[in-house]
Amino acid sequence: MTGANGHSVGGKAGKQSRSKAANTAGVHPATASSNNVSKSSGEEDEKDGGVLFYVNKSGFPIDERTWQRMWTHVAKIHPEGKEMEESIRNAAFIPRPPVPLLPKYKQSMSVPEWLRTIQSYMKLLQYNHTGTQFFEIKKIRPLSWLMDTAREMTRESLPIKCLEAVILGIYLTNGLAVIERFPISFKTQFSGNCFHHVVLGVYYNGRYGTLGMSRREDLMDKPLIFRTLSDLFFEFEESYRKYLHTVKKVKIGLFVSHDPHSFQQIEWKHLVLNTGKMSREEVRKELEKHARDMRMKMIKISGSQSPVKERQRGKSLSPRRRQISPQRRLNRREKSPAITERKPAELSTLNDVGYQIRI
Repeated sequence: MTGANGHSVGGKAGKQSRSKAANTAGVHPATASSNNVSKSSGEEDEKDGGVLFYVNKSGFPIDERTWQRMWTHVAKIHPEGKEMEESIRNAAFIPRPPVPLLPKYKQSMSVPEWLRTIQSYMKLLQYNHTGTQFFEIKKIRPLSWLMDTAREMTRESLPIKCLEAVILGIYLTNGLAVIERFPISFKTQFSGNCFHHVVLGVYYNGRYGTLGMSRREDLMDKPLIFRTLSDLFFEFEESYRKYLHTVKKVKIGLFVSHDPHSFQQIEWKHLVLNTGKMSREEVRKELEKHARDMRMKMIKISGSQSPVKERQRGKSLSPRRRQISPQRRLNRREKSPAITERKPAELSTLNDVGYQIRI
């Protein structure tokens, strides 16, 4: 994510995990991260705001082609160009950058404190200014696959962009079921160009906040202080105005499962609002309706997952209920409407409660 006329600072790149590092400053102000953008033929690249950036699809260690392509791109977009590249690559000694320690949750931590700890860890990883996204994120992949990618992020400890931060935030909050997480995506416009950004929305104890990464401090994490989802959105909208960006569209997903082995996909855009064509009150109404729907859905899911007392064969769930005599049972059958005779099981694999037993 980028601001309108911002200049980036700092960045590191890795080959053979973290054997090399490069500090780059002054990257083009329009460089940004997005997954829903056009791709040019034959290249593993993406665009946002009209500026190209690459995605590492070779995994780790980074292959030679991806490594060379990254440095060529950096030389093109950096103000000092080739001189900066050669000064780093030909240096006799480059100090090894520190590796941030993976945060560990403690029982004494409050939820807001744990979220601040996660955000501090992301900031230690730094925002990726190299023009090459190190971890490939495919939104259509199941959650289990994305969690494997998040674990790889913690092992490699390389700089990340906003989409990678969302996946990492989900991974680091999976252990706390009291926290609900959902993606929030923004499409903004500045000087005729469109920019894309995504953060991880967080809901806990009736309050909303976010986790994420951006070039701008006020476009990533937000504290758990917002009473409504619309208040959170309007806070981001106000932050964008500082950089002369207009929010054209916002996409809100659904709560993400806490099961790291789930094969479900993340719902990235359950609600899509063209905010540039809507009044403030219309935006508020739609966001609050979506927030209620998300909460009600979670209540239904948690209710359906409540433990059910197992019924033993021949025993009733209510112990005080008396057995009905055969005579009374017969009378009831006579008074009841015509009862269709039970058809013999059409499938030999049906059990006594009507479920098909798969063999």
